[in-house]
Amino acid sequence: RRGREAAAAADPFDEEREAAASRRRRGPGGQEQRSQNVAPGMRAVPLEEAFDADAPEVRRAWEQDGFILVKGLLREEELRRLEEAVKADGGIEEHAYGRDDGMGRMTRMALWNHPGCDVTGMVARMRRVSRTMSSLLGGEVYHYHTKLMMKDARTGGAHLWHQDFGYWANNGCVYPDMATCFITLDSMDRENAGLQVLRGSHKMGLVPHVQTGAQAEADPQRLAWAEMAGLEHVQLEMEPGDGLFFHCLTLHTSGQNNSDRRRWCFLVAFNRADNDPLEEHHHPCYVPLDVAPDSALCDPKTPLVDTSGKDFMDPRDDKSVKKYEEHGFH
Repeated sequence: RRGREAAAAADPFDEEREAAASRRRRGPGGQEQRSQNVAPGMRAVPLEEAFDADAPEVRRAWEQDGFILVKGLLREEELRRLEEAVKADGGIEEHAYGRDDGMGRMTRMALWNHPGCDVTGMVARMRRVSRTMSSLLGGEVYHYHTKLMMKDARTGGAHLWHQDFGYWANNGCVYPDMATCFITLDSMDRENAGLQVLRGSHKMGLVPHVQTGAQAEADPQRLAWAEMAGLEHVQLEMEPGDGLFFHCLTLHTSGQNNSDRRRWCFLVAFNRADNDPLEEHHHPCYVPLDVAPDSALCDPKTPLVDTSGKDFMDPRDDKSVKKYEEHGFH
């Protein structure tokens, strides 16, 4: 119940905790101060500025904040082709299923384990995504899975505060050398249940998670302490094609979509090659990633739809999901 109330309000911190935290952040003169251990974050990085994931300022932002936001990661023509592929006959949308948030709303989701060779697969394979992730995680990466998350207008469900590694640690992934590239297909803000993160929360390590319905929720007490310590609660605003690269220990959430606008996004999860899971489960162990050029998504030779080999998740009959259902899946 506690977790459901938090998600419904789209903020886990009640007024009393906020007031206490605000008092802690005020200096002797009553001025609002930022916690000493979390410096201000880096600005969003436009891709047009020859974005380099190995640049010192990008590395500092990743290590300090647990995420970086790249503006215009996908270009307008790429977004058009991606939308066409999603909605085409036999495309990704036909593999979507509803996921109840436990609070009366439903989010549609399609999940596949291998990128494949079509347009949607190139999102994970193209260099500006896969090589960036390799640089951020410090080694070779492979495709762990991709999700198309569809929070439709007036119906899209909430996701409670959690760390992705809160799920993935149960899959035999020993180290948190994992991350996600979150790419928006629509404008995203507070109104249509935009993603929220706690800046620097990846430094907290893996926090305990409790089962709340079908979701794993980060311990509310640890969330309260994080806020009291001054970790910044960031409401992200993103335009279509922007990409957020975030660490698997970064705490994040999103509320229900009560707006008249849909909020669709791709989430491409990667694991480092030397972090091969020790348990057979519903996502793949190490498979070398066939990196594609940045032109591949709009290349006429790239098929619009080819779902062969993608290995879509089907929670109705996947024996591995049933085996691990007590941990939830993500």
